[in-house]
Amino acid sequence: MNERIVKEFGSYLRIERAMSQNTVASYCSDVIHFLEDCTCRIEEVGTEEIGSYLQSRSGLSSRSQARLLSSLRSFFDWLILEGQLSANPCDNVDGPKLGRYLPDVLSVEEVEAVIESVGGPAWQDKRDRAILEVMYGCGLRVSEVSDLKISSLYLDEGFIRIRGKGNKERLVPVNELTSDAVLKYLEVRPVPVREAGDIVFLNRNGGRLSRVSIFKSVKKYVLLAGIRKRISPHTFRHSFATHLIENGADLRGVQEMLGHESITTTEIYTHVESATWQKDILDHHPMKK
Repeated sequence: MNERIVKEFGSYLRIERAMSQNTVASYCSDVIHFLEDCTCRIEEVGTEEIGSYLQSRSGLSSRSQARLLSSLRSFFDWLILEGQLSANPCDNVDGPKLGRYLPDVLSVEEVEAVIESVGGPAWQDKRDRAILEVMYGCGLRVSEVSDLKISSLYLDEGFIRIRGKGNKERLVPVNELTSDAVLKYLEVRPVPVREAGDIVFLNRNGGRLSRVSIFKSVKKYVLLAGIRKRISPHTFRHSFATHLIENGADLRGVQEMLGHESITTTEIYTHVESATWQKDILDHHPMKK
C-alpha cells in the first residue's frame, strides 16, 4: 500500500512539480523512512507524530532535518490535493533554524592553477580541461556538465543552452577560452555509443561521463595544483559567481546565468565577497592579537 502511494507521489513531483530525478528520489526516500517508522495510519498522523519523528532524527544536520520536513510537508500537501487528507500535520511544526551558508571559493589564481594542471596530450586530458573551463567559465552545476549536449552548443554565437533544475532552460554566455577548450576536445572526442550520440563529455567506453567521474577528476587536478582546500565541482560554480560580483556584475544577470529561481540564492555571493573582505581586514588589522 505504502509503496504504491510513494510511487504515485514521486510521479506527481516529477511531472507536475518538474523536480529533478535526484530530488524526487530524496523526497521519496524520506517519506518511505517516515512511513516505515510510523505506527499509525497515514490519515491519523498529526503534529505530535511529525515532531516525534524529527526528534528521533536529531542526529542529522540542520539542513538535512529541514529537507526531511520539506519532504514530509510536500507529501501531505499532495495527499490533500488527492482528497485523502483535509489538513497538513506539518503545518504547525517548526523547522530547524539555518544559518547563512557561505560556500568555499577559489581565487582566480587558484582556478587558473587547477586548469593549467591539465596539460597532457591524450583526449581525456583535453576533455578534462574543457570540463574545468565549462564549470568555471559558465558556472554550471556538475549535472549540467554531465548532461551537456552538442546540439546545445552555439559557440560561434557565443552561448550554450542549458536545461537546469526543474527542467528550465537558460542561455549562458561562453568566453573564448572556454569555447576554444571545448572545440579542441570535440576534435578528438571518441566515437559515442548510440544513446550518448549527442552528449558532449564521454567516458572511455563512449558513454555519458558520470557526475562521480567528474568529481574524481576535479579532486585529482586540485591536488596536482597544490591546493589543499576542500573542493568539489560545485566550488567552481561558487567561485565563478563570486568573481563576477567582485568585478561588478549585475546581481540579476548573475541570477539568470546561474539559473537561480530566487534572487536571495544569488545574494549569498555578496556575503561571500563581504566575508572575504572582512577576513582580509582582520588579518591585517593593527590591533589583532
